[in-house]
Amino acid sequence: MKIRTTAVIAAGIAMLAGPTSASAGDFFVGGSIGKASLNEDFDGLVVDDDSTAFRIVGGWQFNDYFALEAGYHDFGDFTQDFVDGGDTTRVSLSADGFTFGAAGSLPLGDRFALTGRVGAFFWNGSAEINDISQAKPEDNNLFLGLGASVELTDHFSLTGDWTRYELDDTTSGVYSIGVRYQF
Repeated sequence: MKIRTTAVIAAGIAMLAGPTSASAGDFFVGGSIGKASLNEDFDGLVVDDDSTAFRIVGGWQFNDYFALEAGYHDFGDFTQDFVDGGDTTRVSLSADGFTFGAAGSLPLGDRFALTGRVGAFFWNGSAEINDISQAKPEDNNLFLGLGASVELTDHFSLTGDWTRYELDDTTSGVYSIGVRYQF
């Protein structure tokens, strides 16, 4: 149901995108690296950790304001040690998956724009205690992001953003900086 809803929303947005500008209608690829944060209580075990996350993305820029994109996002590993009576228990969580969504842009001059992203995140996760697998959840959930881009050349841009990913009942915020190349 979630996949069908996302597809209908994306198709509706694409129809509303309107005519393309002379500079739009281009394929793009990009990548970013950043910091993912997690602060959640899992049955009394509070995991509060940061990890190095990365994302690769590709898509089609329909006009100066709208694009569809697909990509891969890896959160890295979140690890927390708990000491109880002299014994140390290590909890490790990770997730990665594929994204599909829409990206909007609000140009503020010739080379600077505010950006936004929304879509579905199709992910797989892993939860381990003392290196023993406890769960391997998977689902598809919403992601939302805000950022900015600076066009350095006609094809090459520097990007920065914050994206909020939902992972079932857990959320993670990711700050990242990246590059985008538009063909």
